[in-house]
Amino acid sequence: MKLVSPLPHKKARLEVVPLIDIMFFLLASFMMVSLTMTKQRTVGVNLPAASSAQTSLKPDSISLAVDAAGRVFFEKQPVTLEQLEQLLREKLAQNRDLPVYLSGDAATPHGAMVAVLDYVRRCGVTKVGFNVKPVEVR
Repeated sequence: MKLVSPLPHKKARLEVVPLIDIMFFLLASFMMVSLTMTKQRTVGVNLPAASSAQTSLKPDSISLAVDAAGRVFFEKQPVTLEQLEQLLREKLAQNRDLPVYLSGDAATPHGAMVAVLDYVRRCGVTKVGFNVKPVEVR
């Protein structure tokens, strides 16, 4: 003899709406955190200001810096101009359209910047940009 329970039998049910809410919260949190993360690959220099400056940090790029004394830094590592030429040729062998961003201190001699730019152009780089900070408009 089979006894029947007076309570109705309910099937288990998985609520997905709270799970979707949690996933959207996590997605928004990760997006906000990733916006605050910056990738600093250059030596700290006092950049000159330009009124038409725009921020554009690309992950696949080469960062060069020239300090006030005229020393050259390739991705924060000090190099000579001959070493710079070799490093640029190696990087460009992997990607021909790799952009190079050149930043110089405001007190950097003009000749040092031109020498680095000349070496960059001699290696075959076609995309060269100068890093400047935007002018604050009052």
